Amino acid sequence: MSELHVEVNGNGPDLVLLHGWGLNLRVWDGLVDELRDRHRIIAVDLPGHGRSGWGAGRGTPAEQAWLIHTTLASVSGRYSLLGWSLGGQIALDLAAAMPAQVDRLVLIATTARFVASDDWPYGMPAVAVSKLGASLRADYRKTIGDFLELQVRGSLEGAAVLGQLRGALFAHGDAKLEALEAGLNTLATSDLRGNLPHVRAPTLVIAGQHDRITPPAASRLLAEALPEGRFVEMRRAAHAPFLSHRKEFVTLLKEFLKARSSKKLRASRR
Repeated sequence: MSELHVEVNGNGPDLVLLHGWGLNLRVWDGLVDELRDRHRIIAVDLPGHGRSGWGAGRGTPAEQAWLIHTTLASVSGRYSLLGWSLGGQIALDLAAAMPAQVDRLVLIATTARFVASDDWPYGMPAVAVSKLGASLRADYRKTIGDFLELQVRGSLEGAAVLGQLRGALFAHGDAKLEALEAGLNTLATSDLRGNLPHVRAPTLVIAGQHDRITPPAASRLLAEALPEGRFVEMRRAAHAPFLSHRKEFVTLLKEFLKARSSKKLRASRR
């Protein structure tokens, strides 16, 4: 079983970056450039994504979270953690299970439950996730391409953001089909609402106003349910606000990582 691919850049307090479904760590290149003078950035390719291998013991959310934990253990003893979309769900799992290691938590376009249910109307219909899985098995490259386009729909600078997402795949490699299927299964079945009281790290939850994958309402409720959560909705952003609103996003992130207040953080809209 090959190890996860990790890239480390910069100096300062450690900040771990976990990307979303189907992508890889190249999506963070702009953010790394902005932060490397004040943070040691540890970017990870999720299992089966980019240059990370895939194999037995990597299919379930718990297995993937544990693999990322063991990978990070050889690099850092304590870190702030930033996760985007599927990476945000894994970050939530890690923060709940390993509270002593996570200093601060940043969740981008993240929800505690991806699929809608009777008691959770803020998710994607289960039938839509099933159709996505069928499309993936029929033509996974086209499915990923369509999913990238959905991520930028309604976003400021949408064409440029789409180009950056496509460029990350071209430069660093596609995800393996098995990893994509496992990631979809994670999104379809996971419900992290019971874990939220165990997340002790101050948490910043960032949503895009026009996100068609993770509704801003889901991210807002996530922030409200966390012991120390703050919610920010970025106007004219979609699923990747760290790309479409990079300057604003970096300013917000720097302020949050620098802060030391332990009080309940309030919601805001930008």
